[in-house]
Amino acid sequence: MRYLPHAPHEIEEMLSVIGAGSEEELFASIPADHRSAPSEPSRGLPEFKLLGVMEAMAARNRVLPVKLAGAGVYFHAVPAAVSHIVSRSEFMTAYTPYQPEVSQGTLQAIFEFQTMVSELLGLEVANASLYDAATGLGEALLMAVRVHKNKRTKVLISRAIHPLYLKVVETMLGSFGGITVEYLEVCDTGATTLPEAIGGDVAAVALGYPNFYGVLEPLDQAAGLTTASGALLISVTQDAALLGTLAAPGALGVDIAVAEGMSLAGTMGMGGPSVGLMATRSALVKQMPGRIVGQTQDTGGERGYVLTLATREQHIRREKATSNICSNQALVALAFSVHIALLGHLGLERINTLSMNRARRLMDGLLTIPGVRRVFSGPFVSEFVLSFPGRVEELCNHMVDSGVLFGIRLAPLVSAPELADAVLLATVETLTEGDIDRVVELAANFYGGRK
Repeated sequence: MRYLPHAPHEIEEMLSVIGAGSEEELFASIPADHRSAPSEPSRGLPEFKLLGVMEAMAARNRVLPVKLAGAGVYFHAVPAAVSHIVSRSEFMTAYTPYQPEVSQGTLQAIFEFQTMVSELLGLEVANASLYDAATGLGEALLMAVRVHKNKRTKVLISRAIHPLYLKVVETMLGSFGGITVEYLEVCDTGATTLPEAIGGDVAAVALGYPNFYGVLEPLDQAAGLTTASGALLISVTQDAALLGTLAAPGALGVDIAVAEGMSLAGTMGMGGPSVGLMATRSALVKQMPGRIVGQTQDTGGERGYVLTLATREQHIRREKATSNICSNQALVALAFSVHIALLGHLGLERINTLSMNRARRLMDGLLTIPGVRRVFSGPFVSEFVLSFPGRVEELCNHMVDSGVLFGIRLAPLVSAPELADAVLLATVETLTEGDIDRVVELAANFYGGRK
């Protein structure tokens, strides 16, 4: 109540109308231990003093010039033109475009986004985006069960998918009930160990592309298995930028492809926002969650855009809706589209080539340190796992003190003895050869030299 700008007499009048004697009575149905204790009203600060407080808080942040962390959040260079364009008032304040007669600009932007996503993922139709790749993966698995009309209720999921994605998927699938999740283990190469055959009760197989450890999965081999059994193959890509160089998932036999596009739209702040990409084959489109913008002609023969498919709860479908949580991250999707348009095919290939070259230089340099070894031998692109000779937490802190965000320690995320001293390292186009040489030197000095 304290956030509502009502005078005490107005509150009394409202309580009288609804028949409540007090605010406490109004909220009596909420258990006391679920309510926050009332706080003393703040007297506030003058604007200039508040600004000083905020600046002092911001000064406590540490800025690390060299970033070697990935695991779903990648520090690509996003040009200032992107934020300038998406900050235009018609984009920043536009409401969701249910009325095409007043939303043609927003609808066209979403249409162009869908076109780009469809091309990147190599599938016929893409939706207008999802919250993120994690929920996108959950939506894809639920979609696969719906495609089979709930007659197949088992899904096979690789343990090499991002562990936090797996937690989201467990929550989503668990809330529906009746869906059996079976995990596929990881082999020595870092790729998923595929079964010899897939049973007739399996609705879908989900693999990373690349997976959480940066290893490229054999999607074409998996596609052969799923096609033979009638199951669907789902891929999830943590960095959509890689799809500008890798073979498109659809071309490798994937039926539903999901990806995270946030790293090309901007940087992560306070946990988000992200933007999930999803595309599928035309035959499956009616079970796709979210909405799709289509192109048509008006009565005058002019090109126009409308919501072609929107089977969501907001359209009064309730339990028949393909999803009751999905929504498109329109502003982030727009930023993604602007950046992709600025880069073009050659730009995407260029940043991926730089990222791959930097990854190999970093790996080769770190492997000159005694005791450092590769954990997985499978092919990788720009993210890989190395094991260090103990004191890994000290090493990472040493790097931070020197201005380097030195990857992601895997021990807190994955319970596996072989990953106890492992670090997941990622490179992007912004790293210089000098940055990498300095990182290798810092690590070598920490462990007392090279081989």
